[in-house]
Amino acid sequence: MRPDRASATLGIDAPGDAGAGAFGLWGRAFRPFFLGLALHGALAVPWWVLAWLGALPAPAWLAPMGWHGHEMVFGFVAAAIAGFLLTAAPVWTGGPALAGRPLAALFALWVAGRIALAGAGVLPAWVVAGVDGLFLPALALTVVRTLWGSGRLGNYGVAGIVVALAAANVAMHAEALGLVSGVAGPALRFSIDGVVVLVLVIGGRITPAFTQNAFRRVGLDRSVRSAPGPNAVAIAAAGLLAVATPLVGRTPATGLLAVIAGLAVAARMSGWQTWHTRSDPLVWSLHAGAAWVAVGLLLVGASDLGAPIPATAGLHALTAGAMGATILAVMTRVGLGHTGRPLALPGHMVWSYALVHGAAAARVAAPFLAAEGQRALLLVSGLAWAGAFGLFALRYGPILTRPRPDGRPG
Repeated sequence: MRPDRASATLGIDAPGDAGAGAFGLWGRAFRPFFLGLALHGALAVPWWVLAWLGALPAPAWLAPMGWHGHEMVFGFVAAAIAGFLLTAAPVWTGGPALAGRPLAALFALWVAGRIALAGAGVLPAWVVAGVDGLFLPALALTVVRTLWGSGRLGNYGVAGIVVALAAANVAMHAEALGLVSGVAGPALRFSIDGVVVLVLVIGGRITPAFTQNAFRRVGLDRSVRSAPGPNAVAIAAAGLLAVATPLVGRTPATGLLAVIAGLAVAARMSGWQTWHTRSDPLVWSLHAGAAWVAVGLLLVGASDLGAPIPATAGLHALTAGAMGATILAVMTRVGLGHTGRPLALPGHMVWSYALVHGAAAARVAAPFLAAEGQRALLLVSGLAWAGAFGLFALRYGPILTRPRPDGRPG
């Protein structure tokens, strides 16, 4: 089925325009980066859980929690950002897509960064910083080059977020090198809040459009309504939260911003016809990711306002929940639409959704329990997370590494 104009404008279901050769992995950025982050998620999180439980040594880089947070944001999430933006941006602008050897070189930078962080404590800290610090600036330059001359200034905001993430990464490495102190924690939290803003921006574009498209495909007479007011409030409040937190810490003021953002996210979903997506996992998975954003922001807000809610509950609702679920939902759809396959979830892949939501729920619930219960839930969460992304790698690996079945490039 030919994608409609809305999908093509968003750059998700649209066909490519550059050759990929007989081996499909380097045809578009989503292919290596989505497969790479799935393998990373399936391995790094269980490693971290076992290190936290004392069964494995943690890499000697900052504190173990700092290493874990860094690899979630600047490893796992950064790959998702690269895969999405470098696939969508050429369709936004009509410019050439990154493919072939340049794509392989950029992906190699990401892989090198993961190897460097895994070897932290064995490799000198300056080597770890130098290798890992290359990827995000290179990604930002590539995105700007793709957007350049498009005449759509609004698209440059996503490149700005990548630049901000690159700066936060530099700040964390600067503390690891002993050049500064007390900046790694605020930089990591800023990066998490910045990714939440990006999720709100991209999710506000694609989820209503994909939902309406799905209704049209099955002949369901339902109108999906976007709410510009709540959408703008959600993005603005989340953006202010990202800026305020490094400056003032977690205070009632940041709590109020988080609550406003969370309520606005829920309000903008009110016209998305979520209930009527329940028979289509490729669509309801996007709605579920958006719901995690609202839950996470409300938990963060309640905690900052003094409610008896552990701060890590809201934090992991935003990371394991909102980011993990949204990334998986986008990958499963893009992996089909951009490789010329029908938009039908491969067999047993719905279990991947169940596992990622189960992992997030267990991680959010863990800090509410005593030590033994917390350890058990952390183990369950890590195994479920590994299962979710391991299953994606298993089922989508052949899809992402083979050329399009219709013979078209991409």
